[in-house]
Formats: sequence, structure tokens, C-alpha cells
Amino acid sequence: QVQLVESGGGLVQAGGSLRLSCAASGRTFSMYAVGWFRQGPGKERDFVAHITWSGGSTTYADSVKGRFTISRDNVKNTVYLQMNSLKPEDTAVYYCAARPVLGIMVATGYDYWGQGTQVTVSS
Repeated sequence: QVQLVESGGGLVQAGGSLRLSCAASGRTFSMYAVGWFRQGPGKERDFVAHITWSGGSTTYADSVKGRFTISRDNVKNTVYLQMNSLKPEDTAVYYCAARPVLGIMVATGYDYWGQGTQVTVSS
């Protein structure tokens, strides 16, 4: 069992930066891949990035590639999403999710979810 809690969201101007954190509880968290997804108003939940259990491999959605960086610290049981050069279209609730070993881009493939954190980018 893994519990996830996101933090770090907020209001930022376009071009600014935020770092989201996904703190996990559970002794085996280091064996889980973690994905970040986001859901804007009236939209579906979209893939943003994922990282494998070891941190050795990452994947990004085209819309965030070059601007966002996912990383993890398995000692602290935390996964981060550094978001730079933010755009108004990045406005959404951001969720982290976990599944065993390898990340995938499909939300339904994740077993555990956090409650989400709101990111709002003003123009």
C-alpha cells in the first residue's frame, strides 16, 4: 500500500517556475514508478511525465518537454516535478500516481493516486 500527497502548487505568472512534490508513505515506494498527470477545467486527465522506480528513465509529454523535469529521491520517498517557463495552458490540478516498477502514460494503469494540487498560471 502506498499513500501519496502532492504539494507545491500555487499561482504563478507566465514564464515563472514551480516545483511540485509527491511525498509517499510505504516501505516499498522505491519499487514503484511514479507518474504526474494533470486535469484542466472540463478536460480529461492528461499524462505529463513519469519516472521509473530507480529514476534511471523518464518520459515526458510533448507539451512539457524541455520545460518540466521529473526526479525522485528514494531516501526521502519523494518525487518532484520542476516546472519552468510556465504557460497559462499549464493551468490544471496536478496529480501524482504510482504503479510497480515501470511508468506508463495511461492513467488507468496506475494503482495509487494523490489528492492533487492546483497550479494556476496567469498571463
